[in-house]
Amino acid sequence: MRDIFEIRRQDAGGRIGELRVPRAGVTVETPTLMPVVNPNLITIEPSTFTEFGAEMLITNSYIIKSDDDLREEALEKGLHEMLGFDGAIMTDSGSFQLAEYGEIDTDTEDIIEFQRDIGSDIGTPVDIPTPPDASRESAEIQLGETEEALALAEGMDVGEMLVNAPVQGSTHVDLREAAAEHAYGTDLDVFPVGAVVPLLNDYRYADMADVVAAAKRGLGSDAPVHLFGAGHPMMFALAAALGCDLFDSAAYAIYARDDRYMTVRGTEHLADIDHFPCSCAVCSEHSPDEVRALADPAREELLAEHNLHVSFAELRRVKHAIKRGRLMELVESRARSHPEMLDGYRAFLDHADQYERSDPASKDTFFYVSGESARRPEVERHHARLPRLDTADEVLLSESGAGSDDFDEIYRVKPPFGPYPTALATTYPVTGEVPDRLDDEAYAAAARGIAALADANPDTDFTLAHYDWPDTALAAVPERVELYDIDADRDDNGGDGDGE
Repeated sequence: MRDIFEIRRQDAGGRIGELRVPRAGVTVETPTLMPVVNPNLITIEPSTFTEFGAEMLITNSYIIKSDDDLREEALEKGLHEMLGFDGAIMTDSGSFQLAEYGEIDTDTEDIIEFQRDIGSDIGTPVDIPTPPDASRESAEIQLGETEEALALAEGMDVGEMLVNAPVQGSTHVDLREAAAEHAYGTDLDVFPVGAVVPLLNDYRYADMADVVAAAKRGLGSDAPVHLFGAGHPMMFALAAALGCDLFDSAAYAIYARDDRYMTVRGTEHLADIDHFPCSCAVCSEHSPDEVRALADPAREELLAEHNLHVSFAELRRVKHAIKRGRLMELVESRARSHPEMLDGYRAFLDHADQYERSDPASKDTFFYVSGESARRPEVERHHARLPRLDTADEVLLSESGAGSDDFDEIYRVKPPFGPYPTALATTYPVTGEVPDRLDDEAYAAAARGIAALADANPDTDFTLAHYDWPDTALAAVPERVELYDIDADRDDNGGDGDGE
């Protein structure tokens, strides 16, 4: 593998990186969004993409090669001059057409050679995009064909062109992990997680999260990851948190042709909009009635421009969140846009221990905003580190912070983290902001932390002084931990109880 990708900042699985594209002579900051250009149906001139913030685009070399006029123009002028775009250009190989129609008139060696000859900066072999829920036997056979294509591409003279190594395996997560490990072991450069478009089209974000997490387990941390077909801004934050660096959007143009208007919370039909909920150039200068009154292609072009504006604005928001250490708060906010998106976030949290490894040990203030916050990587890390602590003979775990001479040592308790030494009271993440009215999940998480500390110190006598914790949380506290309800004591003493 070439030394082309450098990570600058991380938050959970999200990272700000620099992808060097030697043939284009540019370095692209990731995460980045590549607008898809259909050479036969251009909605917005590629030369204007930089005005939206695009540093890279993607087009289909198979479509170009299959059209006599386009093929000759690309070979004569080169891809950059043909499209009028100075940034990096990635080309697909026709694998999407293979998935749609069952066959294509090219192979890996032929299409890689063509991509090299027309000046592509990142080329793609003909991988086999196995659809979701395919049988294991079918997925294994097609994965073998993809790995043969990677071997052919690896052995070709491509000059400075980078080459994709797609990761397939359908929804069989063990196959995805193995495929990623195999791809990472090649000399290829960029690692697209393929055949996820059907999952995204069906809002199967939980399955998408499991597939990406599996692929990430098989790839090295220095592998730039492309989530093929991830073009809707509502899922950029989640995809970034999962560790994806490159996205591509055909949706900006496809949706515009159907009079659909993108937002970070979903998609609306132009006919249903009374006021544009956006301040981009299109929405600031036109009313919905004015856009509806336009004939095509003017209406389609304006909607496509808006869709690009909202997509790149969300991408900038994701980058800002990663740099601030606030990506998880953004993911939680976007998870509330759709029930299936919430499922996707919960699936991500099922892999919290995996993403804890790349999550910074200290960052901006932890905000507890929902029950899902109790499962974030920061909470998992705190619980995992509790067994490292050696405790005294008698320890008070105090939610109030008050102490007593009856104990050898006092630990503070703060849901969802649970116990921590008082010396760590000003350190991340226990400095986090939590609401006064916590949900049961926060207390249950704190109870898991208490259990971790107690299990690691079997000779210590623990007492938990708490404020009327729910029974479900108290049931998760080890039986040998003595329980003391501060609220009950306060009531018994006419409000004068000191809590201990």
